Amino acid sequence: MSAYFSQARKTFHLGILTSLLRLRDNSVPSFADKHSRLSCDISQRIVTKLEGEMGIGHISGQTSGKVFEDLVLEFLAESFTQIADLRPGNWKIQTVKKREKLFLSQFEQYAHLLILDQAARANPQLAASLGNDYMITPDIVMFRWPEPDSNLNAQTLLVDDESVTYASLRAKNQNRPILHGSISCKWTIRSDRSQNSRTEALNLIRNRKGRSPHIVVVTAEPLPSRLASIALGTGDIDCVYHFALYELIAAVQEGGWEDATEMLRILVEGKRLRDISDLPLDLAI
Repeated sequence: MSAYFSQARKTFHLGILTSLLRLRDNSVPSFADKHSRLSCDISQRIVTKLEGEMGIGHISGQTSGKVFEDLVLEFLAESFTQIADLRPGNWKIQTVKKREKLFLSQFEQYAHLLILDQAARANPQLAASLGNDYMITPDIVMFRWPEPDSNLNAQTLLVDDESVTYASLRAKNQNRPILHGSISCKWTIRSDRSQNSRTEALNLIRNRKGRSPHIVVVTAEPLPSRLASIALGTGDIDCVYHFALYELIAAVQEGGWEDATEMLRILVEGKRLRDISDLPLDLAI
């Protein structure tokens, strides 16, 4: 009998196959770059290793991104309920439906962005100095609500009116949700857009007040070089998670592509690239 996460991974892949993955002309998987022979070869090998049958019908590029987000959300939401004992609390994971420029201001660490935006609107010189770096909208957010004193004091008297008057987790101090994770979903990575996620990550870090959320990227990109364009380096993105890392590694090794194999080794051993099944437990940290 498979462990929960092994089975959840297979279910996730089945959703990818039936709802998202398609074959283009000449049997090229839809997450491959048809202009790159290596991308096509790797992606074809990955598909043969996934368990399940592929769906039929065309899916546009824009739709693919949204479907991928929904599948990642479903995987994370269901998986996190299985480890609730590791991370008790009032949690929520959701996709961002509307790309509002001040979406982050609803969270405790970024509430000041609303005030900042109002000041910039009233002062053109200030607006020119600030720019719009604080206008970030993640694909998926994970957050928790602050805890009422009744919960904090359920086992023993932890808080009263004499202390703990600033802690964000105490609902008596503030009532905004606390952003715990920002998940960027990239069905594929194209060179002209490869730095978007890193820029957004740096802005999340720079503009926060308080604890930085987990900042991760989930992708199906088959080319190790393009994965490296996001994953290599430190200080911005926590880690990149591949939808089928084990299959990707096996595909590259079977193809005999030494440079690609070495790049994957560097990314994995350097803790910059992990499998989608690792993400729920990493988010529990």
